[in-house]
Amino acid sequence: MGRISEWAIRRPIIALLAWLVAILGAGALAFTAGGTFNDTFSLPNTQSAVAQALLEEVNPSQSSASTATVVWSPATGSVLAEDVKKPVTALLRELAALPGVDCIVSPYGDRLGPNCPAAPSDTLPPDLPPDIADSLNAALDASKKATSTISTDERVAYAQVTFTGVSQDVVDPQTATDFMSQVSAANTADLQVGATGQVLTAADSEPPTSELVGIIAAVVILLIAFGSLVAAGMPIIVALAGLVTGQFLIVVIARYLDVASFAPQLASMIGLGVGIDYSLFILNRYRQDVQAGMEPKQAISSAVQSAGRAVLFAGSTVIIALLGLFVLGVSFFYGLAISAALTVLLVMLAALVLLPAIASLLGRHMLGIRMPWARRQVAKPLDESRWAGYGSLLQRAPWLSGILALGVVLTLAVPALSLQQGFPDNGSAAPGSPARVGFDLMDEGFGPGSNGPFFVAVSLPLPIDYEVLDTVLADLESTPGVASTVPNRDMIALYQYATVGGTDSPYSENGIVTSVLVTPTTGPDDPATNELLQTLRAATSAKVATTGAAIYVGGTQAVTQDFTTVLIDVLPLFLTVVIGLGFLALMMLFRSIVIPLTAAITSLLSFAAALGVTVAVFQWGWGASLIGVTATGPILPFLPIMVFAILFGLSMDYQVFLVSRMQEGWHATHDNREAVRHGLAGSGRVVVAAALIMSSVFIAFVPTPNDTIKLFGVALASAVLIDAFLVRLVIVPSVMSMLGRANWWIPKWLDKILPELSVEGPVEKKPS
Repeated sequence: MGRISEWAIRRPIIALLAWLVAILGAGALAFTAGGTFNDTFSLPNTQSAVAQALLEEVNPSQSSASTATVVWSPATGSVLAEDVKKPVTALLRELAALPGVDCIVSPYGDRLGPNCPAAPSDTLPPDLPPDIADSLNAALDASKKATSTISTDERVAYAQVTFTGVSQDVVDPQTATDFMSQVSAANTADLQVGATGQVLTAADSEPPTSELVGIIAAVVILLIAFGSLVAAGMPIIVALAGLVTGQFLIVVIARYLDVASFAPQLASMIGLGVGIDYSLFILNRYRQDVQAGMEPKQAISSAVQSAGRAVLFAGSTVIIALLGLFVLGVSFFYGLAISAALTVLLVMLAALVLLPAIASLLGRHMLGIRMPWARRQVAKPLDESRWAGYGSLLQRAPWLSGILALGVVLTLAVPALSLQQGFPDNGSAAPGSPARVGFDLMDEGFGPGSNGPFFVAVSLPLPIDYEVLDTVLADLESTPGVASTVPNRDMIALYQYATVGGTDSPYSENGIVTSVLVTPTTGPDDPATNELLQTLRAATSAKVATTGAAIYVGGTQAVTQDFTTVLIDVLPLFLTVVIGLGFLALMMLFRSIVIPLTAAITSLLSFAAALGVTVAVFQWGWGASLIGVTATGPILPFLPIMVFAILFGLSMDYQVFLVSRMQEGWHATHDNREAVRHGLAGSGRVVVAAALIMSSVFIAFVPTPNDTIKLFGVALASAVLIDAFLVRLVIVPSVMSMLGRANWWIPKWLDKILPELSVEGPVEKKPS
């Protein structure tokens, strides 16, 4: 990178044109070879994955369909009243006409849409013996009652919607947006209408303004830090150049990998924050060198050879931490990891190529257009700066400052002990939104369990074994916490006649596998529902096994539990890889054992505190209303591990920025206390500015209606603030001041075999 940066300094116009071509090329690729985003994921070797695979054998077309539900309830009267049926039917016809909608099955007997299958017959085969006919009629009545989409009190009804494609595809955002808009518009004082379904999360919300808010906050902070309008704008321009390129390439990645719908926003959040920080760090060193009397071209070259090396190392650490998510073996993380890592790579390259080129072109004008307060500022030697004074104050009683900061961090981490993981349902959607109305109406009309049923795959010992299936259903129905099953035991007779009673084919082609829908008595977020899952997979499964059959439980709650279990199982390996690689990198960089050990331990402290803040807000509800959280619930299972990967990389950034200047002081003086003060004086100010900018960018994403991004915004903003202000600027210098020369100790045999690396470039070392 040194040669490339030097080339950009010598040929700035060519470097700028080359980056412009890269942006245009990435944009052309995005528009010609771009893919679509989706939030599906698979969990190989888990029971929910086995259940899904078996259910696809039973009815491939239905098990893989993208579906949603439209729910309605009149203010008074029955859903069967004409003044209710008329507006609802009109709405369903409008929805069926939307592109991408295959079929809508109405409880009023209508089948609307271009690709609706024929209605199943409920006519019994002729010439049946009377006893069989009576049995089938009773079973048919039971089937209609169990599968009715009208509540028993006729106060709530719903229609089933099927979209084009399969569940692995994402419904076109415009279709989802139009769908939800029409549902919202159908609400009146006399009629409440809602809609539920994972595919409808593709609906576009308000135009994103988070990046703009974050940029404005960054400009304000940079103006205060540099006192120059041009200098304040440069990190923004450079970061945006890398970010735009990254956003285009994420769309291309989505063509080849499963990339979550929130990946671009998450990558934007991280990329904008680190991109501004990296440019800020180089620009700060450039300013210091110019103020020390260097010519601009020489100053930017020196800044690249020193601060630029730190940026390259810090950015590489973030990328390695993000790519460490591949260790988990869960494909859902692959697209997220590559999207975020690629964005970090591009904003880092922009800081190392574009910024030197612009500085080379502008020269002293880079620091021009001074703000009024900046004209009174006089550059001081580092050792006489306020940050050096702060270091001296800290070193008067480092044990006291370290203990106080540690106490605050541990206090913030306490709520993390109560962490509950799970996927939020529409019960946490904004009150009055179509999703929340749909959730509440389904709960009211069909019980809380209707919003989170289990899908159970039953493997029989013999093809079409009615006797064993009857026993399996009896075991499922008698399990405490089960409200109902479809089919139930009364419907067994219909399984002899696949076209009767609303079933297409109740068995797989070989007759061995069938499916059962199990509705719990409790809602998706109720702990009792997870207890039921464990009971079904343990006690009920053991009872079923005595018949020679086997059951496999799937569904959203089952996937959540399996996801959490998978992550817990691979967490030790993930932590070992990410922390281990970070430890080795810092050990080579600083020729020390203690410094990387301190960095690893303090990163875990920052992570625990950030997780505690997240639990307190999103699970306990502390201050939730202030940021637009309408309902509390479990924390997304993938959030802790994603936040750790991101935070570990970012905390290594600040560690490198600070300790690299400390190492510079150590090489010059071999006085540890002086080295710590030198590091704080050289990088403390820029770490504060960088942390404020990055946290402002993250906080700017909190008002977004996307709950996942809101969650990441709070978690990452609190993580950065805690890590920078409490850990890097208090705990780390306090600990290093107490440890003295031990900070820089490394066994001689290890020192000889480690490769030579240097953040600050070649330095003169004072003899020990």
